[in-house]
Amino acid sequence: MNIADIFRETFSALLSNKARSGLTILGIVIGIGSVIAMISVGQGSTASIQSSIQSLGSNLLMVSPSFQRGVGMQVSAGRGSARTLKQEDVDAIQKEIMLIKAIAPELSSRYQIIAKGTNTNTSVLGTTPNYPEVRNVQIESGSFVSEQNVRSLSKVAVLGPTTRDDLFGEGVNPIGQTIHINKVDFKVIGVTKEKGGSGMSNQDDMIFVPLSTAQRFLAGSSYLSTIYIEIVDQESMTTAQEQITSLLLSRHNISNPELADFSVINQADIVASVSSISSTLTILLAAIAGISLIVGGIGIMNMMLTTVTERTREIGLRKAIGAKKKDISLQFLIESIMLTFIGGIVGIFLGWILSYAVAYFGSMTTEVTSWSIFLAVGVSACIGIIFGFYPARRAAGLNPIEALRYE
Repeated sequence: MNIADIFRETFSALLSNKARSGLTILGIVIGIGSVIAMISVGQGSTASIQSSIQSLGSNLLMVSPSFQRGVGMQVSAGRGSARTLKQEDVDAIQKEIMLIKAIAPELSSRYQIIAKGTNTNTSVLGTTPNYPEVRNVQIESGSFVSEQNVRSLSKVAVLGPTTRDDLFGEGVNPIGQTIHINKVDFKVIGVTKEKGGSGMSNQDDMIFVPLSTAQRFLAGSSYLSTIYIEIVDQESMTTAQEQITSLLLSRHNISNPELADFSVINQADIVASVSSISSTLTILLAAIAGISLIVGGIGIMNMMLTTVTERTREIGLRKAIGAKKKDISLQFLIESIMLTFIGGIVGIFLGWILSYAVAYFGSMTTEVTSWSIFLAVGVSACIGIIFGFYPARRAAGLNPIEALRYE
């Protein structure tokens, strides 16, 4: 029996009981579709988080103040709320660390903002002209804070698009308008481009003012919330991190790094950590969905065993006229593989549709990758072979005389 005859017999056998074949295929379709959909959710979440982190800026180091830790304490409390960083630290880093491309200190806090009878509560961030370069912020209209604004303590403000919409209405040009921050009048000089985001660090829902103005008129102190540092290239990130840590330890007269009153965070480390966690969650989601594939495989084995029983006399007749064990085994094995292959193809389309449905209706980022499709096809083929092997072997091992006598 040649391959063409085997495939012809396979299709004939599958079509002879359409309902049973369809239900068996459905188990594989659901399993493959679930795996692809779950992987797409995991991959999409990973890509979204990485994109959000990368949008903060490239080759970025973040220096945050923290309360000095005592001996034996593993975690510093109040990170970002302590007062341990000053402009002098920024000047020293800029002067002594050669791997720096740009540096932008900031002082941030939340205030009630009032403009023309409307108000909102949002973050007001005092910073310097380097901030757009370091944090990958672009100006949609007007201009950003200038060096002259910082030197002269100008009461000017740059609005994020969300803050602009909250205060003046969607799409309205606010340049030249006045807003009140902590009972101090500020003139709007620019609006940043939309970046997207959510939560407390949403750069679309912020107001940027000169750092000196924020320190004098809003916070009443010279301390900094964060120092953002852009390094010249990715390869120099670790070296620069070590140099900055050493410099600040020396400046703050701290001999033991474990007692540091600041922390230097590497953006690359954050991305790697998030990617590792997301990958683990993706594997977990795929494993949970993969349980349905095992159930589908058991369904295939059950169907093939039933088919072998129903076709016992046929198998005996084939063997009686010269069919070899390998021919019988191959025929039933191909039937099993064909069931899973058809289920796999349909399951891929189902998974694709499910992933887009989740993205559309669930407002989640999904990403169907080519490797997940190849994995699904490979798994479906393996299921066909594994769960079809025993029924095929059982069929091939039937005694032709006993098979012909079977009722």
